[in-house]
Amino acid sequence: MKITPTKIPDVLLIEPKIFSDERGFFYESYNQKTLFNQVNITQHFVQDNHSRSVKNVLRGLHYQINQPQGKLIKAILGEIFDVAVDLRTSSQYFGQWVGVNLSAENKQQLWIPPGFAHGFLVLSDYAEILYKTTDFYAPEHERTIIWNDPEIGINWSLTESPILSAKDQAGKYLKSAEVYP
Repeated sequence: MKITPTKIPDVLLIEPKIFSDERGFFYESYNQKTLFNQVNITQHFVQDNHSRSVKNVLRGLHYQINQPQGKLIKAILGEIFDVAVDLRTSSQYFGQWVGVNLSAENKQQLWIPPGFAHGFLVLSDYAEILYKTTDFYAPEHERTIIWNDPEIGINWSLTESPILSAKDQAGKYLKSAEVYP
């Protein structure tokens, strides 16, 4: 695996080594030993989630204020623009974001450690993502930052208004949101 820090060094782009031939392909999408040794991801994954969305759906920016989740995300069908926002007030990157395109074609993954909000925009006709989390889903602790907060300034490269859930439409601005120490 090739592991590359993003502009927020704790958020990592993970590129697997892919073995392809006329039959198809094979790659190792998760190896605890490799991630522990190369990246020092010491948390254990406790839950796998599978999400399917249609084009122009924007989900996020979600996080859990208690039981914060680290996430290892990959697209298995289609393509998404995946975003992480640093919500750790102790970090020099607080309030900054990083975004990458994840697709079934590029097979890249994004590691987002605990302490970040996460969201994505579907770029293809539909997309399915799989992601591992380091803590269980706890709806009572879930929080949402508004996707278009000007203080954060995410460049979603939208050509039309995104499709949002009621929860995502009601997200808070960073300046009034609960954040991490």
